[in-house]
Amino acid sequence: MLFSSVTFLYWFLPLTLAAYFVTPMPGGTTRWRNLVLLSASLVFYAWGEPLYVALMVAEIAALWGIGLTIARATAVRIKRCWVAVACVVAIGVLGYFKYADFFISSFNQAFGLGIPLLRIALPIGISFYTFQMLSYIFDLAAGRTEVQRNVLSFATYVVLFPQLVAGPIVRYSAVADQLTTRSHTLQRFADGATRFTVGLAKKVLIANTIAELAAVMAETDERTFTSAWLWVLAFSLQLYFDFSGYSDMAIGIGTMLGFDFPENFNYPYIAASITDFWRRWHMSLSSWFRDYVYIPLGGSRVKPVRHFVNIFAVWGLTGFWHGADWRFIAWGLYFGAVLVAEKYAFGGRLLRLPGVIAHVYSLILVAIGWVLFETEGFGNAAGLVGRMFGVGVDGLAGQESLYYLRSYAVLLLLGVLGATPLPRRIGEWVAAWRVGGFTPVSVLRPVGMALLLLLVTAFLVDGSFNPFIYFRF
Repeated sequence: MLFSSVTFLYWFLPLTLAAYFVTPMPGGTTRWRNLVLLSASLVFYAWGEPLYVALMVAEIAALWGIGLTIARATAVRIKRCWVAVACVVAIGVLGYFKYADFFISSFNQAFGLGIPLLRIALPIGISFYTFQMLSYIFDLAAGRTEVQRNVLSFATYVVLFPQLVAGPIVRYSAVADQLTTRSHTLQRFADGATRFTVGLAKKVLIANTIAELAAVMAETDERTFTSAWLWVLAFSLQLYFDFSGYSDMAIGIGTMLGFDFPENFNYPYIAASITDFWRRWHMSLSSWFRDYVYIPLGGSRVKPVRHFVNIFAVWGLTGFWHGADWRFIAWGLYFGAVLVAEKYAFGGRLLRLPGVIAHVYSLILVAIGWVLFETEGFGNAAGLVGRMFGVGVDGLAGQESLYYLRSYAVLLLLGVLGATPLPRRIGEWVAAWRVGGFTPVSVLRPVGMALLLLLVTAFLVDGSFNPFIYFRF
């Protein structure tokens, strides 16, 4: 089930919220409301993946049991053994469903064999909920969180529907207390509803519409400088508004339900370096790899050669996490190489560059990364990157690219401005506006959100199916 669907907006979400808030909280405990959320989340997941609900439930039971065993163990060696078991279970399941065909195909190509592929459907969200369960196991073994003895509470954490299928990756330690007690106020609900509606608009009104341009430019026979950059710009904006829009919706629903989910984006396209970019883009994933892979490998507190290995290991895994394809591994290693260069070659020079030049540098390298990320075949990716810099082009622009540039110019401009802090600052200015003792935003915000929701609904009723990009991962 998609957040950006009429079924979710006008059936599932209202019914879930109604059932949740009419459920009592005896003594202030959230036990019964957790049961409502668990039931609703299982329905939400089963809507699109009925066969894989049992798999997810079995994984939850297994890792919850391993967590209890780790909590009872006193010897560090025993704890580490059970952490290894948890990794084998969780990563083994993830590897079977997501990477088995990749390894078989690569083995066939390397040795000229014909082993048949398994062609297994990928369970939606498995990359996200696997990392969430592992964060619980790692933090528990390290003493950073307490064991969860209630299996229903643990299951609620894992399958909580707002962030189940596309993040942000919520660590157990961040919501452990909220599984027991949560704050529910009208103001929090209103703030969450606003965040959800804005995220929905980002997805439906901007990402879905710009996706049409990206699709046209990806299929065009025109090989011009303008067509190359038009695709890069369209895809970059589509990916950002699609994924950040989903994160906004997830965080908004969480706020309505009393949870505080971590931020996942902080205007990454205003970054002045690639290091800065990855502190702003998909922050929950970056911090996960930092805390559970990079730092345990030694981080930066090692000799330079070992530091290189650590960086490339983390970024190779980051790319592989995104998909079972060599292009994702190349994408991850590409960013690893850039980060090594910034650290050891020209990072200091970046700090001395004028802000505009540093910003342009960052955007160009990110654009090359998105070409590797989305384009199938290294030859096709190399050709597109070449055209971005005038190599192998048929000219500056063609009739088709100029037509689409004129047609989408306003939307592209809105997308570029929307990817900066400007809309937030305008909102803060409006929120601070006073007329006598009256605050106009108290009326403008609910009216504006209602109108925005109506506009989004009109687009959904009239539009075509357009899933979230990160559902693929």
